[in-house]
Amino acid sequence: MTMKSVCEKETYKAIFHTYSETLRNFIYYKCGDLQQAEDIVQDTFIKLWKNCAKVLYKKVRSYLFTVANNAFLNEVAHQKVVLEYQKSNVKESTTIDPEFLLEEKEFEEKLNEAIASLPYRQREVFLLSRVDKKKYSEISEIIGITVKAVEKRMSLALVTLRKKIGNV
Repeated sequence: MTMKSVCEKETYKAIFHTYSETLRNFIYYKCGDLQQAEDIVQDTFIKLWKNCAKVLYKKVRSYLFTVANNAFLNEVAHQKVVLEYQKSNVKESTTIDPEFLLEEKEFEEKLNEAIASLPYRQREVFLLSRVDKKKYSEISEIIGITVKAVEKRMSLALVTLRKKIGNV
């Protein structure tokens, strides 16, 4: 029985098509910057290609998510600065009632702050579930934890968000 080689062009292309979007979303929900997520995914696949002879086909998924997650963790401090800068430069101009706009902006800020303040693991599960519409079983597979652990993290995230946003 011959094992598929990650170094074969067709196999590499298939791996890219299978995992690139999920990997991009996984990183995007962690960092909040689509361009950064795409850059990390691109770097991850470059690293896979450079190390293709060392990576077993059956371990590709794990390798990709580990490399991408490590790259994300290496950029966390820089990302915080970028996100703060982006938040400070958001400007709205419409003809809607200014009071409504202010309330809407305050709620959105409160929601974003509440989500950002969630512990990393709860935020990751929450965003994969609510934004990416992943099932708990899919989240379990992506993160590498049990479905019960996903349920627990989601439950804790929802409790925290209700407490923080409930006083609106």
